[in-house]
Amino acid sequence: MTQHILVLNSGSSSIKFQVLDLQAENPDEPFLSGLVEQIGESRGHIRIVTENNTIEDRRPILSHSVGLERAFGMMSMLGVGPQDLDVHAVGHRVVQGGSIFNEPVLINEQVKDEIRGLIPLAPLHNPANLDGIENAQSLLPDVPHVAVFDTAFFHSLPESAARYAINRDVADQYHIRRYGAHGTSHKYVSQLVPELIGKKPEDVNQITLHLGNGASASAIRGGKAVDTSMGLTPLAGLVMGTRTGDIDPSVIFHLAREAKMSIDEIDTLLNRQSGLKGLCGVNDFRLLQELINEGEQDAKDAYDIYVHRVRQYVGSYMLDLGRLDAITFTAGVGENHVGIRRDTMANLENFGIKVDDARNNNEAGVKGARVISTDDSAVKVLVVPTNEELAIARAAAALADA
Repeated sequence: MTQHILVLNSGSSSIKFQVLDLQAENPDEPFLSGLVEQIGESRGHIRIVTENNTIEDRRPILSHSVGLERAFGMMSMLGVGPQDLDVHAVGHRVVQGGSIFNEPVLINEQVKDEIRGLIPLAPLHNPANLDGIENAQSLLPDVPHVAVFDTAFFHSLPESAARYAINRDVADQYHIRRYGAHGTSHKYVSQLVPELIGKKPEDVNQITLHLGNGASASAIRGGKAVDTSMGLTPLAGLVMGTRTGDIDPSVIFHLAREAKMSIDEIDTLLNRQSGLKGLCGVNDFRLLQELINEGEQDAKDAYDIYVHRVRQYVGSYMLDLGRLDAITFTAGVGENHVGIRRDTMANLENFGIKVDDARNNNEAGVKGARVISTDDSAVKVLVVPTNEELAIARAAAALADA
């Protein structure tokens, strides 16, 4: 018995996808994964990985539709194409659901129109997400397609966290509020924490730290998000690989007036040329660590700024929650960088937070989720690998079966 779900994450110049079998013994391990990248560039790359095979194609990819069709053809060559596997449903990651979508939905023409209408709130993401939906529907027209929104988990934010202190009429007319992002990851990880620390979900106050090239923090009370670091767009909050995170809005006016930069130039600066990359020239934490080891002061400054911002949010959310039971690190940096976890949690013993160095270094070789705090730490600190694809697959299957 199998239940194959295709999960698609379509970006501006790439498509990531997995096929998961929800009836398998380990459904979190993908049956197949793939990547289509460098779409529209002079060189393209498609990579398909199964348990027994890896195949690649390095030819130019003119468009998302060409890339996805070619990837499906490569899968069929291996006998694992969507038709071969009898795909049960397709789950699509969509970044911005606005105030419209607070849960996954079956995709129809009205849903696509509403996603299209939300493009101004996510101009870098929603067009690519929509492109992926339409291309996949054309290739798999008889399979249910489901949209799962990054913003949906944050519909529960109270007005005090969601509303910005600008003119109410202007905000309402132009849909300006805190929407957050990475909600699928924050929800997935936070739902695993109560069992790991031996408490009922409704009794757990926790902070989740999704630290990757994109990074965000969330405060969660009894399973519901009460605050998050990203805002109207994914630009706000923590320092990220190429994004500034929080910044004085007057910087934009200053650059426009003094540097004569256009809105598009400032947008590119803040979203693509800032963060770690803007501070020291690299946005990969492995390269950042190499530069630090070589004595590069700009890299050390970038690291310290990154850690400082995360600690600010942890402190803010501790106060907001009143009582804290757990802090969880997830995503690429959070799961893999020992130093970030150590330095973010340093000198917090007076707040009941104590990290065990051996557990943080994973000297026991534990796979998967684990507690890295000391046994007597009042606040448990954890590392929980995120799996947005599994969360999307489960949501898609549930709607397909409804």
